[in-house]
Amino acid sequence: MSLDTITSSIDDAVSGFFEPIATWLGEIVFYSVPVADTQLPLIVAWLVVAGLIFSGWFGLVQIRKFRLAIDVVRGKYDEKGSAGEVNHFQALTAAVSGTVGLGNIAGVAVAVSIGGPGATFWMILCGLLGMATKFVEVTLGVKYREVHADGSVSGGPMHYLPKGLAERFGARGKTLGKVLAVLASAMILFFGLFGGNLFQVNQSYAQLVSVTGGESGMMGSSAGALFFGILIAAIVGIVLLGGIRSIASVTSKLVPAMAGIYIVACIVVILVNVSAVPSAISTIIEGAFNPEGVAGGVLGALIIGFKRAAFSNEAGLGSAPIAHSAVKTKHPASEGLVALLEPFIDTVVICTMTALTIVIANPASWGEARKGESIGGVTITSDAFGTVLPWFPYILTIAVMLFAISTVLTWGYYCMKAWTHLFGRSKASELTFKVMYTLFAVAGSLLTLQTLIDMADAVLFMLAVINIIGLYLLAPVVKRELNSFLAYVRRRDAGLDTEADEDEDQEPVKTTV
Repeated sequence: MSLDTITSSIDDAVSGFFEPIATWLGEIVFYSVPVADTQLPLIVAWLVVAGLIFSGWFGLVQIRKFRLAIDVVRGKYDEKGSAGEVNHFQALTAAVSGTVGLGNIAGVAVAVSIGGPGATFWMILCGLLGMATKFVEVTLGVKYREVHADGSVSGGPMHYLPKGLAERFGARGKTLGKVLAVLASAMILFFGLFGGNLFQVNQSYAQLVSVTGGESGMMGSSAGALFFGILIAAIVGIVLLGGIRSIASVTSKLVPAMAGIYIVACIVVILVNVSAVPSAISTIIEGAFNPEGVAGGVLGALIIGFKRAAFSNEAGLGSAPIAHSAVKTKHPASEGLVALLEPFIDTVVICTMTALTIVIANPASWGEARKGESIGGVTITSDAFGTVLPWFPYILTIAVMLFAISTVLTWGYYCMKAWTHLFGRSKASELTFKVMYTLFAVAGSLLTLQTLIDMADAVLFMLAVINIIGLYLLAPVVKRELNSFLAYVRRRDAGLDTEADEDEDQEPVKTTV
């Protein structure tokens, strides 16, 4: 029996068993209500409303404190002797690597195909709102993190939900928080294995096959798939063994590299067609408020743009605080400000560059997709670059590989924190997880398991419901932390001694064995 036959049998068996469950779960999590002539998924409205509320609650912190956030990333307000494992820049790149991925390349193309160019405008707006949500959840992630005896750090919703709710609401809050923490851990683990690992490897392998002669090419065989899976698994396993310091070291180089390659290619296409830029921007703005051929008109374009942005930057889902919690700082809000740059990079910059490139290049495949033809998003984006750079599919393949590897690495860290919360932090427990996670990477090149991937998406967005309720309840804590950090910044800028003040302001971080 050939390897292809075995993998096909596994795919069919898994799909047959889980498809009813995935369909049922998807219908609940992504339940949609009719709005005009289109459908609005309530989970998208839930994420966008959170962004609106937190933007108002914190006085548009994503705009007023944007420059301060950049200063923090640059290390201007670093504090000596801070607990943590990585600096602000490394924490940011580790978290960005978990959100910037194939969705920025393929998902945006689908959005501007279904929702028209105007979806870009609403995508940007949703990204700006998501910055406030990200600020809140990451501040809580650092506030309630645990620093272990070996210096490693654990954070995320599985920590700030039980601790924060217990602090604010006593015994009842503690009981509820513990239940929510277990659910959050299970959801993060499930999504990480299938969406953050298997899917990323599968899609990057598909892109590699497409530029190496297709299924008849050198990588199209089952042997080629197995070799690719083992190679990715080896890279992931080696880096994962080093923990967040190793992951941050890799992603701090990988993320700027992959973003740089991609953005430079976008700029090349835009500059070659520079005369079309004013028209493209006009088309995007007009399409946002007067779209043609889009179901639901303006609301249709808005919903599609919001949906793409919400699914891309993960603001409110509780995943990013896990990476950000490892930062070296005594002021949780400092990393919250750093984190608000994440949706800006992911959605406002990279997603917008993709959309603008497609609108300006106007490839034939985009026109066909807008007429209802079934064309993959990666194909549309690749064709847009191909109008100027015929060899770009090869560069795109490299970018996809970098996106995929960085995403797999970051989600490996997220999953490990969820795993150890559920099963303990022993060396045997951590080693078991790392072996399992690397095996999933190998499976990613051989299996599709689309049903489980769809199910993983639903599970992750279930986490958003739990997480954002917690964010609302703990927002006053974030307000205090922000005021504390801003006071520290004012003293630091005035050249005053901040050491004594820092010790008085900060609560001790819980240290566990």
